[in-house]
This record gives sequence, structure tokens and C-alpha cells, in this order.
Amino acid sequence: MIILKSRQEIAYMRQAGRIVALTLQELGKRVRPGVTTGELNQFADDFIRRAGGVPAFLNYQGFPASICTSVNNEVVHGIPGLRRLENGDIISIDVGAFYQGYCGDSSYTFPVGEISEEARRLLEVTREALERGIAQAVPGNRIGDISFAIQSFVEGHGYQVVRDFVGHGIGKKMHEEPQVPNFGKPGHGPRLEPGMALAIEPMVNAGTYEVAVMPNHWTVVTKDGSLSAHFEHTVVVTEGQPEVLTRL
Repeated sequence: MIILKSRQEIAYMRQAGRIVALTLQELGKRVRPGVTTGELNQFADDFIRRAGGVPAFLNYQGFPASICTSVNNEVVHGIPGLRRLENGDIISIDVGAFYQGYCGDSSYTFPVGEISEEARRLLEVTREALERGIAQAVPGNRIGDISFAIQSFVEGHGYQVVRDFVGHGIGKKMHEEPQVPNFGKPGHGPRLEPGMALAIEPMVNAGTYEVAVMPNHWTVVTKDGSLSAHFEHTVVVTEGQPEVLTRL
């Protein structure tokens, strides 16, 4: 069942989204060669709590950290730890926070130092794919219109969208209906209505779309070892243009 959000619920989600956006902004200042993913996690946990939020990922289905840190060929759900970032890496940092019982969720893939032109292009295409998906989140469109906008743009640039993991509705729970795939046909899927809240999140691989889950049961990697990028925003469908809750 798709739950339409009230004005008050959206206000809570707006604050949750702001906490997430501020956390990502501050993390971006700290992404540099030599920093560990565990250090980034500790900073994020402290920052979210000081801002009045609760980390959404910590202990979610047993996840052991407050953010996801996915480096290079890691797609999503990377577990922070002792790994030190190196010049030329890219790192997707996924942040979720609850405020007054409502969730915000966003991800950004950061360059570490000087990155290759190949990696820079992957980041640019994935970020633009997210914007094209968001632009379709208007009343009367369908989920498939978001999906198609993302897939067609990504594949037009020679990349592939991950099929095994998708975006989702969001609200009191981090994952609600509907699913928001990054692939699909226009005019298909649930019709968008004002009050729908969606986490739109293209996951884009430089090589095959196929992925595998590591033995830790969390970290998802590209099957062919190619680079992967991930950008995400929490978006509310309004009477007019979509409102992005996780953008400052």
C-alpha cells in the first residue's frame, strides 16, 4: 500500500532530509586520501545525533554502522571500518536519518583526491540521471516514467543501471511502497499523486549491471569489478514540481 503523506508528515520529513543533507555536506569536506571509512562513520553518527536526528541505518536488519561507505567497485551497503581511502578512489556515502519518527535518505558519490576521467564521467552521468528521474516525479506520471528517464539516459552514455536493487517509497519506514526501479517503461507502474514520498537512487555501473553480495552479507559489488556510482535524493510529489527534501 502506498501511503500519502500529510502536510505535517512532510514537514517532519523535510527536517529529516535537511539533517541528512547537512551530514553529507560535512562528510564531503572530510573525504580525502588517508581517512578511514570508520572515521567518516563516527563523524556522521555524532553529527546526526547533535542535529536532533537518529541514524536510520544503524542496526537496520543487523547493519552494524550509521552510514554506508561503498568504494570503487562497491555498489551499495559497504560497511565502514579500517579501510583508508586512497587518491583516485570514488566513495558512495549513503546517509539516512529519522526525525520525529520520519525518515530522510540520500547518497552522494565523492571523488577522493584526483580521479580518472573515466571515473569523473561516471559520476557526472549518474548525478544527471538522478536529476532526470526527479524531473518526472510529477502528478499524473507513473513510476515507470522515472525509471525510463534514468535508464535511457544512463544507457545512452554507455553505462548500465543495477537491476537487483531499486529505489523505494519512504516515510515512517525507510523502505515503503512503491519500489522505484532505475529501469522500466514509460507509462507503467503506479500513478504518482501529491503526497507520495520517494527515494530515487540510480546505481550505475561502468561495466555490466550484474552484481554480487560479499560474504559479509551486506556489501554489493559489481560482478566484473568495474566502477559503480550511486546518487540518491528523497523527493515528495507535490501539486506542481517535485520537492527534493535532501537538497540544501
